[in-house]
Amino acid sequence: MSYLDSFNFWKNNEFFDAKTREELSLLDEEKDKKEIEDRFYQDLEFGTAGLRGIMGAGTNRMNNYTVGKASSGLGKFLLDVYGSEVCRERGVAIAYDTRNNSHEFASVAANVLSHLGVKVYLHDSARPIPVLSFSILHFNALAGIVITASHNPKDYNGFKVYDEHGCQFVSEMANKVVSYVNAITDLTTINFTGNDNLIQHIDITDKYISAILEQSRFSNKQAKEKLKIVYTPIHGSGYVPVCKALSMDGFTNVDIVSSQASPNGNFPTVVSPNPEDRRALELGIKQAEENGADIVLGTDPDSDRVGAAVKTDNGYVLISGNQMGALLVDFVLNNTKLSDYKNPAVIKSIVTSELGAEIARKKGVMVFSTLTGFKYIGEKMVQFEQAKSTNDNIHDYDFLMGWEESYGYLVGNHSRDKDAVVSCMLISEMAAKLKSQGKTVVDKLNELYAEFGYYLESQDSFTLKGKEGLEKISSMMVDLRNSKSPFAKTKQVIDYMQDVSAEEGFGLQPKANVLMYILDDGSWVAVRPSGTEPKIKIYYSLKSESKEKVEKRLVTIQKTIRERLGL
Repeated sequence: MSYLDSFNFWKNNEFFDAKTREELSLLDEEKDKKEIEDRFYQDLEFGTAGLRGIMGAGTNRMNNYTVGKASSGLGKFLLDVYGSEVCRERGVAIAYDTRNNSHEFASVAANVLSHLGVKVYLHDSARPIPVLSFSILHFNALAGIVITASHNPKDYNGFKVYDEHGCQFVSEMANKVVSYVNAITDLTTINFTGNDNLIQHIDITDKYISAILEQSRFSNKQAKEKLKIVYTPIHGSGYVPVCKALSMDGFTNVDIVSSQASPNGNFPTVVSPNPEDRRALELGIKQAEENGADIVLGTDPDSDRVGAAVKTDNGYVLISGNQMGALLVDFVLNNTKLSDYKNPAVIKSIVTSELGAEIARKKGVMVFSTLTGFKYIGEKMVQFEQAKSTNDNIHDYDFLMGWEESYGYLVGNHSRDKDAVVSCMLISEMAAKLKSQGKTVVDKLNELYAEFGYYLESQDSFTLKGKEGLEKISSMMVDLRNSKSPFAKTKQVIDYMQDVSAEEGFGLQPKANVLMYILDDGSWVAVRPSGTEPKIKIYYSLKSESKEKVEKRLVTIQKTIRERLGL
């Protein structure tokens, strides 16, 4: 069926609701040809952990029907693997964030799965990704779904899938589910009428909070009460759990950005609800300036990432994901009795700074590196856990912390995905302890630089929309692979599309569309297309003895690779 045939089928078939047909009726086959093609030239594809795309009518959009198709495929996969009795007993946990249509999409997924005979644990209110992961473990569910598009613009939504370990589906498992989803070629065969007897509405926030409080590393009540915090959920799902966690951990001086506290999928107060972007924290910083707060914390819509700004004599300074990861590694390990663990370990991604890794190694903690995406960190956590019950001494490690450059951190085994709630608690504890010593988080970061060298990380992200954009990104990667390194002094080129068994803790990994250039001074540049968005990303990590030298080198390196890619 051509894209025009699909367009007309959706527009004219009464199986689709009136709103969908009306939206498509406003498109003209001649004037809006490109728009129609983009909506229907393909089915919305599973990326790193499910679906993600622009909301709207069409096979290449997020809507009730693409969500229903994905849910049906997942349900049929689970029924074939586990059988109807197990699916009816253990079921699937479903959560959703505060985006437009998230609750509706979650209900669609619940209805489709329950009609197939799969039990559903449906969260009553918008809740963060780590709560979904926790709920899978808590209920011993077979899988989990969370409706979210993370920190993407308001037009996007997504459908992320988790396995029975509370971890995002890795490639092998995702591919199996995709085959079931793709086998559904006729949407009219999907039944969207739910079985209420198999849908259990849940709220386990308090149990989740109790679990993360076990990760507390600082118990000085007075120091916590003296720390002034400004927190913004940026209209997302973090408001309830973050506020509860901070309160129960003893932080009494927490000021909420009221204009960003209410759930709102239009994110009216920000350009983008991304805590990596200073603009998303601007209202929080302004409020902190007014009340003299020590730290500003902001979580994204599904509350798996957290951004922070710290008060200094020169105003509020943003802490990058790489910097916060290193700071948390230092804080957690310094406040953990490492002798209690047989083989303590931390896990980071390959595009994350080495500063945190160097801190861990100095303390005798094993460092593992994984491909980009927290699902690989979660997979390694599961491997550690399973090794203990199978006497697998090679993989028998004790997980302490995982982190990524993209503002995602996890301490503890209560979740298998990055967790902004436990991170907010630990960042606040770290800031409180430092304040009691007359220091700021920035002071501590400078101490680490003095000890380990100055690290500078940066990232470029270029969005190339539509079919043409995806084709151009693919062409860029092919061209890079077929050419010499764009950098004059390159020590090594690692192509993760090849089998890689590299440095300490890495081991064989699934293939990934990533190219990494290791330069002669140990700096590196990595290029990868996003697995969830029409973007190409370039990561930079440089190290030198001084900030000035490394900043000049970054400018030169960025110019070189941008020109090479024509960006």
